[in-house]
Amino acid sequence: MHDLIHRIAHWLGLLFGPGTGTHRAGSAPRPRTLPSTAPARLPLHHSPYCRHLPLDGADSRLVRPYLAAHEREREQDRRGHRRLALVLAADFGIDLDQHVVGARKAAA
Repeated sequence: MHDLIHRIAHWLGLLFGPGTGTHRAGSAPRPRTLPSTAPARLPLHHSPYCRHLPLDGADSRLVRPYLAAHEREREQDRRGHRRLALVLAADFGIDLDQHVVGARKAAA
């Protein structure tokens, strides 16, 4: 190890010595000038999966078979309930026209 003491002294001088000269002690700091335009901002995040408007199911000719079957089943249930109500009303002698609002005026 040639000149070990000289190398250690040089390293300590660089470590604890004065800086490179860009900042001098006693000099007044220069005021920073702000740019006249606002800094450019990053664009907003957009998901690649949502770049289009949602699809309207009525515009598409494709129909999910389970949805059509469910709607058909609900309509059959409604018809069954109506039929049952009419049968029960006839069985108990209830005239349904009297219970409908405005039916007496139309019938008279």
